[in-house]
Amino acid sequence: MSIVPYQTAHPARRNKLLLLAFVILVIVVSSTALAVAALLTPEKNDVRILPDMGRRHVQVQVASDVYISHPPTSGPHMPEEVSWGEHATTLSDAAQLHALERGAVILHYNCPDGCAADVETLRGILNDAGTEQLILHPYTNMDDRFAVTAWTRLLALDAIDRELIVDFIEDYRGTVQED
Repeated sequence: MSIVPYQTAHPARRNKLLLLAFVILVIVVSSTALAVAALLTPEKNDVRILPDMGRRHVQVQVASDVYISHPPTSGPHMPEEVSWGEHATTLSDAAQLHALERGAVILHYNCPDGCAADVETLRGILNDAGTEQLILHPYTNMDDRFAVTAWTRLLALDAIDRELIVDFIEDYRGTVQED
């Protein structure tokens, strides 16, 4: 009696196993490609999703170069309270992060040469949307003229786009991170 190799003796079973392995491979490759595409593609209308650096409260001021974005969208910070609405001076990174943690959306502008009309447009958005969990302030530690932030979300703009900003506020205001 001669011994027949398994592949020769059970070709139908081998073919089923090969087909199953191929299907699993296609699923894994497709899932990986979709996950990578999701990480590299802005979530919506150029909104960048940034890694969550945590929300640990600390007792000393954290250097701004610790944060992966400017303005920051997450990270360790002192629990510095800030009121909703418009501020004439730049808020500290700690105050911004604590506000974001409490569900705020922050409108930032960086206009060293002035941009009174644009600030007035931002002020109009603030007034129309209501100041609850919404902040407007000057912020010079960024490359862009305008930015809108929520927890782990950043919309950077060279010019005011009212529709994008209002959509951002509607999408992210009230997303509280605190326990």
